[in-house]
Parts: sequence; structure tokens; C-alpha cells
Amino acid sequence: MARIETDICVIGAGSGGLSVAAGAVQMGARVVLIEGHKMGGDCLNYGCVPSKALIAAGKRAHAMQGGLGVAPAAAKVDFAAAKDHVAQVIATIAPTDSQQRFEGLGVKVIRTQARFVSRTEVQAGENVIVARRFVVATGSGPLVPPIPGLDTVTVHTNETIFDLRQRPDHLLIIGGGPIGMEMAQAHRRLGCKVTVIEGARALGKDDPEAAALVLDSLRAEGIEIVEEAQADRVSGADGHITVHTGKGDFTGTHLLVAVGRKVNVEGLDLDKAGVAFDRRGVKVGPGLRSVTNRRVYAVGDAAGGLQFTHVAGYHAGVVIRSLLFGLPSKARTDHIPWASYTDPELAQVGMTEAEARKRHGRAVEVARFDFAENDRAIAEGRARGLVKVMVLRGRPVGATIAGPQAGELIGFWALAIANRLKMSAIAGTVLPYPTLGEVNKRAAGAYFSPRLFENATVKRVVRLVQRWLP
Repeated sequence: MARIETDICVIGAGSGGLSVAAGAVQMGARVVLIEGHKMGGDCLNYGCVPSKALIAAGKRAHAMQGGLGVAPAAAKVDFAAAKDHVAQVIATIAPTDSQQRFEGLGVKVIRTQARFVSRTEVQAGENVIVARRFVVATGSGPLVPPIPGLDTVTVHTNETIFDLRQRPDHLLIIGGGPIGMEMAQAHRRLGCKVTVIEGARALGKDDPEAAALVLDSLRAEGIEIVEEAQADRVSGADGHITVHTGKGDFTGTHLLVAVGRKVNVEGLDLDKAGVAFDRRGVKVGPGLRSVTNRRVYAVGDAAGGLQFTHVAGYHAGVVIRSLLFGLPSKARTDHIPWASYTDPELAQVGMTEAEARKRHGRAVEVARFDFAENDRAIAEGRARGLVKVMVLRGRPVGATIAGPQAGELIGFWALAIANRLKMSAIAGTVLPYPTLGEVNKRAAGAYFSPRLFENATVKRVVRLVQRWLP
């Protein structure tokens, strides 16, 4: 049994773990990185990267519908070739996350499962790693609920759906969250019939008005979305699968389950390290440090909070400050954006309108602007969408965008909230014309319009000044 002493031991080579390892080793720390599966974690291999690649293929096929003076043409979809595109995208990005790259940086990479054997030691294969600090960055995996009959058919999750090379005739999707809706639209555009079965409200974590706009668009493309329909049981066989619900039975050829995520903490033997945890992940304080073992930190999904790749990267920056320099650091959530990459896209940062009104009551003002009044959106035939900004005492505390490129546009408000900018800073920004980005500036303008154009005092002052101007 080899014994390795190091400064930092990172468990998990996903976004958060890789960011910690790369940052720490390049600043002079000794780092051991342990990964029991694929380098790059869920995002590269099963999540963000392959899903966006498949969405891009679907978008290319959808563009064949024509419009704006261009005649429509039937898209000839090669489903297997679309999956080849997905694989190629993963392969192109993979070297950035590879074992070779990190070993080149000076990281000791061990490719096996890790488990704690004491408060200061982790065993990985034939190695025992003794570290000053540990970072749990094990991410999460798909949650498959115990629905009766589910074990009698082939169940796809995000970990297997991208390997499917034969186009499903009719894809059933249990789960109407972001993953379910993204995959529904991508597969529909690639020629599949799609039915989404959601036990509550589809896109239920998002602003209802914005979510409704997206769902209407998906239904218009022929996606069947059944809400308030709990999956009670599954029957049939591969090629003829039926999901039974209180709202009826739905039969298709393939089944994708996308009902949520479970944090990967099983098998780590965290109890042997004195690390408190539950089904949400490691119990951490504001600085992402274990509340029961100060040598252990957790980042990303393992920290029990928002489950996004960019959050894991952000967490890495937070813990590096403490790991390397011993300085206090705290993670925030109020400035974290997220997006669903449907078409139109749906994005959020900070509080939704409902959350802001619940917390701050009448003190909150909501500024709105519609894409229908944006010249660039009109020119491109994509003038459907909205921006809502929740404002408290002159500063944005939340923003919702549903519309084309919402995932890009939300960054404007993430910047404003992170840096506590005032709405006047947004309104005073000059943007190129015509761009979709102007929707954000116009939303800020909508906040000030009543104060300037509907204010009797302002009008009296202007009339008075006009009398005395030479």
C-alpha cells in the first residue's frame, strides 16, 4: 500500500474538482486528483456538452422550415450522424479535461474510486492519500424513481440517451424540467414524436409567465406536454412502453427519465471522516467547509445547493481562497444565473417576481420589456419573448428572460446583481443598434419612464426652465 502525502486531495474530476486542482497546483500547492469514472464528469460526458450539441443538430433541422422569403424544405435527418456530431464535440473538448493535461500541470491523477478511511486519509486503490485538506467534488447522477414496472423496460437517462443511435419513433419523457424539455425539443426537431409527462407543472421552478411562453412554443412544434400527471406505473416492453397516469395512459417506443438528480456521496465513507451529510450532499457552512470536519470542503452538486456546472466552477474559486491562503471566503447564490436551452430560451438570475414580492412586498417594482418591440428580433422573425426585472430601491434583485438567446442576455443582469449596480447604470449604457441586447437597456428604461414622463413635478420643472432659457 503506497502512502502519498499532499496539500490538497480533490475527489472528483468534474467542473468543480478540475477547477480546484488546476488553480491550486498552478499556485504552488501539491495536489492529488482522484476520479473513478470519466475525466470531465457529467457536464462533458453526459450533460451540458452533449445536450447542447444535440440541440444544435435539432436547430439546424428546424431551420429547414423556411420563412422570411425562403421556401421550406423537408429536413433529411440522419439520426446516427447527429449522434456522431455529439461524440465529436465531446472528443474536441475532452483534452482540456484530460488526465494528460492535468498531469502536465503537475497534478497527481489517480483513476479509481476513493473512500475515506479516517479524518485525514483517503484510500484510492493501492494508495492511501494523507492530505491537509480534502475537496469533495463528486457531482451528481440521474435520479430514477421507484415507479412500479420501471425495471421491466429499458430506461434511458442523460447518461445513456446520447448513445442511442437509432431514432425513437415515439419518445416518452417522464419529467418536465429543463433536461426533459430540452431533450423533448431536440428529439422532436430530429423527427421523433415526443410526449412529456410531468407530475406537477412543467418548468415549475421558473417564472410561470415566462415558462408558459416557452411551453406554448414547444407545443406549437408538436410536443405533447401533459402536466399534473404523476407516473403511477410502467408496463409493456421495449418498443411498446406505456406510462400509466391519473390523466390517462401514454404509449411510446422509448422512455427517458428526467425527474432530477441525486448527489454522488455513496461509497465515500464520509462517516469515517466525521463528515456530516444527507441526501442533498455534504453539510457545509457559508465557506463550503464541512460543518463537522474542517479539513473537508465540498463544491458543486456535492455541496448541496444549486446544481449547475457554472456553480461548481464558482465554488472552486471560493474554496481556493481558503485552501491556499487561509483567507475567509463565502459563497453567494443571489447572483447565480441559470438557463434552459429550449427555443426560445428561458433564463433567470436572482429572485423571480413571486419570490421578490414574497420577500419584499410592495417595495419591489417590476420593469418589463417585450421582444416584440426590439428591432433586431423583429428583423429576424423572432419577436416573441419578454424581460422582467425585479427592482428594490433602485437596484435589480432578479431578472427573468424568455426569448431568443436568453442564456446570453441574462449575463447582463448577473453582472449588475453581482456588483450591486443601480438601474441608472444599466439605463446609461450605450449598446450597438440593432441588437437583442437592447432589450435589457429598454427594460431599465421602462423602470425610469414613469418617473420621467408621468411625473407632474418633472413636467412643471421643465416648463419653468423653458421659460427662462435664452
